[in-house]
Amino acid sequence: MTYRLMYFGAKALSYIPFWMLYILSDILYYIVYYIVKYRRPLVRKNLTECFPEKTEKEIIKIEKGFYHFLVDTIMESVKMFSITPKEMKRRMKLLNVEGLMETMRKGRSASVFMGHYGNWEWVSSLPIHLDDGMLGVQIYHQLSNKVMNKLVLYSRGRMGAISVEMNSTVRGISKMVSEGKVAAIGFIADQSPRKKDAHYFLPFLHHEIPVLTGTEKLTKHYNFEGWYLDVRRVKRGYYEAEFVKLHDDPRSLPDFELTEIYYQRLEQMIKAQPELYLWSHNRFRLARKG
Repeated sequence: MTYRLMYFGAKALSYIPFWMLYILSDILYYIVYYIVKYRRPLVRKNLTECFPEKTEKEIIKIEKGFYHFLVDTIMESVKMFSITPKEMKRRMKLLNVEGLMETMRKGRSASVFMGHYGNWEWVSSLPIHLDDGMLGVQIYHQLSNKVMNKLVLYSRGRMGAISVEMNSTVRGISKMVSEGKVAAIGFIADQSPRKKDAHYFLPFLHHEIPVLTGTEKLTKHYNFEGWYLDVRRVKRGYYEAEFVKLHDDPRSLPDFELTEIYYQRLEQMIKAQPELYLWSHNRFRLARKG
């Protein structure tokens, strides 16, 4: 019953025009930033440490931009419950999909390295751009709230994306490979490892951070091509995301080099539009300041 109520509520809200949703977003931004002050000390700390060259005024501008974007993203995610493929293609332009499909047409799958940046929920629209028979897969972390988890999976699946829970990644990919299926598999690869898994550190935004290397290991193990999704926000409600090849033959690279290349690109992207990164997560908790 709870799921049905929330589903129909989200569905009804999704039919509200974008311009009206953004008015709601402006109101919610004021509440979240000025009244609730959601994780503001953490966001300020992250921004100050990652951009030591910026003035306090510049930091506050990025901070406010982040909170505005955070609420916008929530509103835009709600639109996933009803938005049409035609409208999605207009608002989320995926560039160089043809290059990605050249790999897939040869029967080779691709790992797509992504970050907690931009509206990654809309990237689940990839399948509407692919040839028939090609899969768009996304690895996700299951939410603790079962109702919310079910709602998110529904919205992500409307455009044909297949969601594989993080703990089932190896089993899911192995099954796909054994069945001869070809896929573009999206990994949000900038997750912070648990303390016991913090073995490999690399430089990132004036820190030495521990990183997960599982995406690289899977890419090499299954001989996938390595790709990166370079995202930018053109204006409110409009994005461009370009598929960029990281390497033709990841297996030929030394250990961790593919991960390093990914983080270098991620840092460049964040510096271009820093307000689009998810600063409210405590991802630098195990970092060494550089």
